[in-house]
Amino acid sequence: MQDEAAQPAAGPTGLVARIAEIWALLGGAVLFAIVLMTTYSAGRGWVFDRPLQGEYEMTEMWVAVAVFMFLPYCQLTGANVTADIFTSRAGPRTVALLELVSAVIALAFSTLLVWRMYLGMLDYRDYGETTTILHVPIWYAYVPALISLALLSLASLISVQNALRAWKRPR
Repeated sequence: MQDEAAQPAAGPTGLVARIAEIWALLGGAVLFAIVLMTTYSAGRGWVFDRPLQGEYEMTEMWVAVAVFMFLPYCQLTGANVTADIFTSRAGPRTVALLELVSAVIALAFSTLLVWRMYLGMLDYRDYGETTTILHVPIWYAYVPALISLALLSLASLISVQNALRAWKRPR
């Protein structure tokens, strides 16, 4: 008999989980592309004394995007950093309550970030700020970051529901 937790969730929860998983895999692909670009630039610099122009600014921009892309998956799988030393002696109900509080904070913070980063993206777009060497509009990086934060908000909402269920569960 398979473990119930190993079964994929159905409905909207399962859909959000699957999208977050695919989004995180795309984030891994972004990091892999950065590695390839950096390797190419280093090799080209070493062999021809001509590194790739703008490599540093592209690395800076896309590593930030990749980090955002991992956040929803980390929230859903409980892969965020925790301080287990504080909960090692706590009972299951206390741990569930702390998980609920952290999920509510994650939901509030991710929602705040969606709002503020959206406004920041609009400012960068309106003022036309670009990277120094390649002149890539900075607001381009905000689009996948905002998608990531919206997914993080949904993942946090699911975490709140799961933690609430766990907290209410009789022990």
